[in-house]
Amino acid sequence: MSFSQAYSSGASLPPYGQSSGSGLGQSYAAGSSEAARPPSYKTVLLGDASVGKSSLVVRFVKNTFSDTMETTIGAAFFTQALQVDGRTVKFEIWDTAGQERFSSLAPMYYRGAAAAIVVYDQSNMASFDRAQVWVQQLQLSGNSNIVIALAANKMDLPHKQVDLHLGRQYAEENGLLFIETSAKTGQNVQQLFSMIARRLPEKPVGAQGLGGGVHTIKLTDEPAVQSQAGGLASKFACCGGSS
Repeated sequence: MSFSQAYSSGASLPPYGQSSGSGLGQSYAAGSSEAARPPSYKTVLLGDASVGKSSLVVRFVKNTFSDTMETTIGAAFFTQALQVDGRTVKFEIWDTAGQERFSSLAPMYYRGAAAAIVVYDQSNMASFDRAQVWVQQLQLSGNSNIVIALAANKMDLPHKQVDLHLGRQYAEENGLLFIETSAKTGQNVQQLFSMIARRLPEKPVGAQGLGGGVHTIKLTDEPAVQSQAGGLASKFACCGGSS
C-alpha cells in the first residue's frame, strides 16, 4: 500500500478531534481480534514552538496541511499505522507543545517511548540549538533503546539559517536518523516515519498503548471532557500554522 493506514477506535482518526474526512487510511474495525492488531510503538515529537511538529503529524496521518494550524497546548495524541518491508507498524504519536513554559512536562511524554522525532526549522538557528538540547535530554533519559530522528523541517522555504550539512553532521555524531522535510509540500514526511519503522524492533518493549482516538493532557483544574473518540477532548489555543 502506498500510503499509511489509520487505525483507531472504529473510525479513521481526524486531526485534533474533527470529524473524519476522506483521509488516507482505513479504520481498524472495533471488535476485530487482538491477534490482527499491529504492534504499537509510542512515538514523541519534540522541538520549539512553530517548527512544524503538528503540521508534520497531520500531514502523515491525514495528508493535509493548513496555514492556520492551532498551537498545541500540552500534547495531542494520534495513531497511524504504516506498512513497511512487509510488516505493519502502528505509531502512537504524542505531539508535544513547544512553548518553553511546557518544557518541564516533556519527560512524561517521552518516558517509555520507542521513538522520538526532534524537529527544527531550517530557517531558524535558535530552533536547531534547542533541538540539540532535546536530543541531550533524550540521551540522558536512561532509555538506551529509543530510536531518535532529527527532522530538518521547512525545506520548502528559500531562505535558511541552518546549513543542511550542519544538521546531518550533528546527527551522525550522535547516532541519530536524519532527514529534511516539508509538512507544507509533504516532501519526505512519509519517508521520515518509514525510516523510523525500519529501526523499531518487531515487538514493542513494554506496554505503551493508549488505544485509538485523540487525547490531550489537561493543564487546568477543569473537569476532563470525553471526546467522541473516547479520549480526553483536545484543548488548543491560538493559531499559527507551520510548514
